[in-house]
Order: sequence, then structure tokens, then C-alpha cells
Amino acid sequence: MASRTVVIRAAGGAHARPVAELVRLALAHEGAVELTTSTGRTVDLRSVLAVMDLALGAGDEVVLTAQGADAEGLLDALARVLQA
Repeated sequence: MASRTVVIRAAGGAHARPVAELVRLALAHEGAVELTTSTGRTVDLRSVLAVMDLALGAGDEVVLTAQGADAEGLLDALARVLQA
């Protein structure tokens, strides 16, 4: 399992557009993909509603985890979305 800590820098935080891109990337990946907040809440990154329910804002720190082939590449792509 690979993991990456990311500070959200996307303008407006994790609103609909970046969340949709995160979910699209997670759905294209064969292994498990999760996001954990600084408060310890963990959600499956394949669920738009679960991620939107977190109400993540700019400056929030999250941990992304992925399993499977090219997990590191996936984490790179997910981090770019949150830091754009």
C-alpha cells in the first residue's frame, strides 16, 4: 500500500469539479483508493458523496492511500488535482 500526505491547495477546496476528477481517477484504478482526513475520517475515494460530505477546504491536510499496480502514479495524479 502506498500513501501520500497532501495539503489541499485547490481554490475553493475540494468542491464538485476536483472531487469528480478524484473519483474518475480512483474508478480507473483497479486497487483500493482511500482518503483520510486529519480528524481520522476515512472514505473510499470512489464515492462522490462520501468525499463531498467531508467538506474539505483549502489548507486541509489529507492522506491518500492506494493499493495495486501503479499506486504511486495514481497518488501523483490525485495530489496534482488537490494542489491545482
